[in-house]
Amino acid sequence: MKNNTLNIAGMTCASCAQSIVIALKKNNAIQKADVNFATKKAIFEYDESQIDLEQIKNIIKGTGFEIKDPNSPEKEEKNSEEKFLYLKVIASIILTLPIFIRMFWMWEVPGSFLGVSLTNWIQHDLSFLVVFVFGWQFHKNAFKSLLNKRADMDTLISVGTLSAYFYSLWAMFNGGHIYFESAATIATLILLGRFLEMKTKNKASRAMEKLMELGVKKAKVIRDGKEIELEVENISVGETLLIKPGEKIPLDGKIVEGVSNIDESMLTGESMPISKKINNEVFGATINLNGVLKVCVTKKQSETMLAQIIKTVEEAQIYKAPMQKLADKIAGIFVPVVISIAGLTFLSWYMISGDIERSLINAVAVLIISCPCALGIATPIAIMIGTSVGARNGILIKNGESFEKAKNIDTVVFDKTGTLTKGEPSVQKILCNKTPEEQLIKVAGSLAKNSDHPLSKAILKYAKSKKSKLVEMKDFKEYAGLGIGANCKTHETQLFLGNIKLLEEKKIDTTWAKLVLRQEKNNGATINFVAHGNKVIGAVFIADEIKKTSKETISMISRLRLETIMLTGDGKTPASVVAKNIGIKKFIAEVLPNEKLAEIKKIQANDKKVVFAGDGINDAPALVQSDLGIAMGSGSDIAKESGDIIILKNDPIKIAEAIKLSRKTFNIIKQNLFWAFFYNVLAIPLAILGFVNPMVGALAMSFSDITIIGNSLRIYRK
Repeated sequence: MKNNTLNIAGMTCASCAQSIVIALKKNNAIQKADVNFATKKAIFEYDESQIDLEQIKNIIKGTGFEIKDPNSPEKEEKNSEEKFLYLKVIASIILTLPIFIRMFWMWEVPGSFLGVSLTNWIQHDLSFLVVFVFGWQFHKNAFKSLLNKRADMDTLISVGTLSAYFYSLWAMFNGGHIYFESAATIATLILLGRFLEMKTKNKASRAMEKLMELGVKKAKVIRDGKEIELEVENISVGETLLIKPGEKIPLDGKIVEGVSNIDESMLTGESMPISKKINNEVFGATINLNGVLKVCVTKKQSETMLAQIIKTVEEAQIYKAPMQKLADKIAGIFVPVVISIAGLTFLSWYMISGDIERSLINAVAVLIISCPCALGIATPIAIMIGTSVGARNGILIKNGESFEKAKNIDTVVFDKTGTLTKGEPSVQKILCNKTPEEQLIKVAGSLAKNSDHPLSKAILKYAKSKKSKLVEMKDFKEYAGLGIGANCKTHETQLFLGNIKLLEEKKIDTTWAKLVLRQEKNNGATINFVAHGNKVIGAVFIADEIKKTSKETISMISRLRLETIMLTGDGKTPASVVAKNIGIKKFIAEVLPNEKLAEIKKIQANDKKVVFAGDGINDAPALVQSDLGIAMGSGSDIAKESGDIIILKNDPIKIAEAIKLSRKTFNIIKQNLFWAFFYNVLAIPLAILGFVNPMVGALAMSFSDITIIGNSLRIYRK
């Protein structure tokens, strides 16, 4: 099976998108198909052995729509479409105003032609230009729909405006009341609504456009010792790039020479620069701030982190959540139903009143006011904005269904190491035994710099942060499972750094050390004692460092009225310390990686809907099992991650933000669908009963679209 995406031109409503889906799914070789009216894209999965891409394109073209070139300058195209529609709206308003004003001020032009007053001819001509020239797209699309045996919103508009126009043309020669102003005003108002809708959708997609613009077009490559400039698409994996201070990094790669600070804020939302050195990964579109770097390319342009982010967000915007699919199905059957209702309205009024004019106007009102355009855009526009806002803030939402999954969540389960803690040991505190703190740090750091053990590295890092003046050691020896020892070159003193077993083995007085162990038994840290000669001069407490925002994250999630649970492979004591420090009341300790899945199932067995937040690699089974998986990671393997949501920055506060964004977006979707349904349920009976004329119906229909788009834009608010 192969996945592919196509850009579609010519869609004007959600039922257009639905008709393409129906046509594609008729072919058994196409397994999945989704078409999003808001993004104008189709994504499908098909069997290459039975059908090729050209045949799929022909199916789409057969429904009356065109395929756009994916390499075409989309931004310029959008601006051009918006400008053209704007000019049509202005021209329509100018032409409609005179006949609209005549409803309130009966201006007259003397004279007649073919027995009809020139006043009526002017109204006819102005209406003709608006309905058939500037509103031609409605009739063209309606005709396409007719050829493909379907009906859409343009069908309603076309039938409505043509009914008003041709009845008025007949009445003009037969002495009846004319409704040219209705036909022209309906077309103008709907054009205005389409323009405002396009303008707002373009605004909603700017976040993704800005992301796409981050990429670099050219890069400096070192070939045969020479520096040459090439287009990034012509650069191969394994080549070496030269990146100077202030330049953007063109492609993902590893540093092979140089040290610098990198601004990764455009991809991860991290405001502070990240220090990078040899063998560290760097990502395309990030900015090299202050050092000259040589970078070996590890990913070609189409596989970079930026490219994966753009692809994932676009797919999330195309794939439909269950609620959206339901709305699309309703929109697909709504139009034929409305046409039937309009026909029954005409017949009923004519049978009751015998007034063909009144019957026609009420039927046209039903057609115009019933357009389910608001229903069609209610979900996709909200998903489009929600995913764009997430991407801009380092939260990558992989599918539109994530928003719906978030609605019933009541429990958030956190992996500890790498999610709530940094996953690396660090010095938490030190205790001195009748020795100056500076002296203790100096001895511990001088010993630690000779060892590669993670605990030694943590002590050395701490000593350097305190700017301790370390001394050289000799006769260094590492005692497996116990610690390290050496002699000071200057004083020939024997020094040790390790646990109490090392002290006992070396016959060092352990009285003070045992007292510390009794007092600190619930601390949860690993304790390394420092011995100078035959005396223990202090203790260094080392633990996995809690991330700065972990406590704030738990507090924020608790305010959302969600239960928090921590899963960890650590022992109960260190787990309880971390849980207590960040405010988690319930934790499950000593859980092996392969047991996390079973723990998630146990929680779900108690009728709980679970979010699981983990590192996205070791926690893959738990991420898949959970109702909503949030994977922490650098984003370098986004496409392979198991989570529904990927946090590009390893900051737990983003987990809370992702849940809040998902909930907010889903609430907006619910509000949009409510107003879309409520509008039609209320409006159709009023039109049937004759309380709404076609012009008011057109205005109300346009206003409903703008209301839903405006409501969706509230997602941008913090």
